[in-house]
Amino acid sequence: MMDWIDPKLVPKRRLSTGEESPCIGMGTFGSDRFSAEQVSAAVAGAIRCGYRMFDCASVYGNEALIGKVFTAALEEGVVKREELFITSKVWNDMHGQGDVLLSCAKTLKDLQLDYVDAYFVHWPFPNYHAPGCDGDSRNPDSKPFSVEEFMKTWRQMERLHDMGLVRHIGMSSMTIPKLEAVLPLCRIKPTVIEMELHPCFQQQELYDYVVAQNIQPIGFCPIGSPTRPERDMTPDDIADIQTPQLVEIAKAHGIHPAVVCLKWAVQRGQIPIPFSIHEAEYASNLRCTTVDPLSQQEMDALRAVDKNCRLIKGQVFLWPHAQSWHDLWDEDGTITQ
Repeated sequence: MMDWIDPKLVPKRRLSTGEESPCIGMGTFGSDRFSAEQVSAAVAGAIRCGYRMFDCASVYGNEALIGKVFTAALEEGVVKREELFITSKVWNDMHGQGDVLLSCAKTLKDLQLDYVDAYFVHWPFPNYHAPGCDGDSRNPDSKPFSVEEFMKTWRQMERLHDMGLVRHIGMSSMTIPKLEAVLPLCRIKPTVIEMELHPCFQQQELYDYVVAQNIQPIGFCPIGSPTRPERDMTPDDIADIQTPQLVEIAKAHGIHPAVVCLKWAVQRGQIPIPFSIHEAEYASNLRCTTVDPLSQQEMDALRAVDKNCRLIKGQVFLWPHAQSWHDLWDEDGTITQ
């Protein structure tokens, strides 16, 4: 018997448009470890379990199978379209003139939808790399961030919004200097921003900046992404779910440390988008938002576990003269060229 969580019990986030989204979603990035079939089967189970938000992307290579799942759920009356909050993203090779529209059209066709609830610029660089490539691989045509190029892409995102094909538009993996450069130029501001957020990488300054702009943060890698691709792993990485404070809080609540990460995320205010193909895990990920909150003392303790440990470093997007992945993240407060 499948564990069912009443979606009405899952807290909501009110977006700047006045519309609401669930406080937690399900990611669909199989991270090279899971097949499109496994991911779409998990989405099917998650809808029946009570999930109403799904974070997709063209580059994940599974939207066509997930689209079949959405259609089946809608046709069987498991859920209504207006109850779902479905997101997708334009990949780096489709930033060019007209390509954003083509990318969105293909996503809508694959997902078998008339619109998506949010559509993101997946990375702020048009630097393409083949899916599943080696962490050391570089595209010789890669370039540093350009405000002008980014805004050409953003204008197309705004067109998609005007056309009613996307309800909200968003950015992802941005920095404060990049946001300061582009937000004043936006005719339609982003409603949502995806960023890496987990207890050992809280990005407090960026998080506060985004919230102050009335933009909703969506946190990827919310439990520290233990199943991320090998190419994204380095010896200095810290495993969130093994930090002593997290383990201790998990014991006190009788839950897995991963669930503590999600409770922390929801209570802090971001929307975490964890992924699992295992029903017991994705059901407990959703249920944890409805019961047994962390105390203020526990939230304070978790604030102290921040180690500034970025896991998704993005090194495959580096341009030829860049020094290291740090150049992608404008750590000195200016856009690195």
